[in-house]
Amino acid sequence: MSRKPPRENKPNADPFSEALARIEQARETGATELDLSGLGLTELPEAIGQLTQLQKLDLHNNQLMTLPEWLGQLTQLRELNLDFNQLTTLPESLGQLTQLRELNLSDNQLTALPESLRRLKSLEKLFLHGNELLTIPTEV
Repeated sequence: MSRKPPRENKPNADPFSEALARIEQARETGATELDLSGLGLTELPEAIGQLTQLQKLDLHNNQLMTLPEWLGQLTQLRELNLDFNQLTTLPESLGQLTQLRELNLSDNQLTALPESLRRLKSLEKLFLHGNELLTIPTEV
């Protein structure tokens, strides 16, 4: 995933409805990529958890503060972009994303990483700049 500048959010748009429409389209077409970037989401629609075929999920430039545990169900993910959010913690279930090759967590408010990240044996690129990390697990 290349680093993209934050996009402007559409004024007066309902971000959750837009996200649901994109998720439904991905479900209907069997898409392996889903772009929900720049929508201003404060939480993830649970329907994403049903898209188990996803290989690339772009959630950059939203207002996410936490991620749900069910994110770990997306076991086919190879790229996950979460930069330019407001994440303060990450779920342990991220360690279940064993196919993940690229994880972008830049420009959030993370102070620690879950120990479960050590299970990401396929991970080739991990972007962490712009956070408030105090320590990084030695296995990561």
